[in-house]
Amino acid sequence: MNVQDTSAEPTPDLQLEIAHLLLIDVVGYSKRLVNEQIEVLQNLNQIVRASECFRAAEASDKLIRVPTGDGMALLFFRSPEEPVRCALEISRALHGHPL
Repeated sequence: MNVQDTSAEPTPDLQLEIAHLLLIDVVGYSKRLVNEQIEVLQNLNQIVRASECFRAAEASDKLIRVPTGDGMALLFFRSPEEPVRCALEISRALHGHPL
């Protein structure tokens, strides 16, 4: 019996893309009460989803959002500037809404 592991062989129809990552973390999250943690994440999600950068990337299907427990990871697929612009936009929005 000849069993070969073909998982390491490249798949010809597999298309690779480079992602540009923005990590968002809520400082002091684990020190908050559970109901406060839920509220903070809901507020953060609302602010992020309302941002123009998020909506534009999501509309063009060029965004992956991954919850991290105390924040989120946003993966953008257009340019390395995208997560930077998004971070600045979210930061400005957060100044009016302290978590």
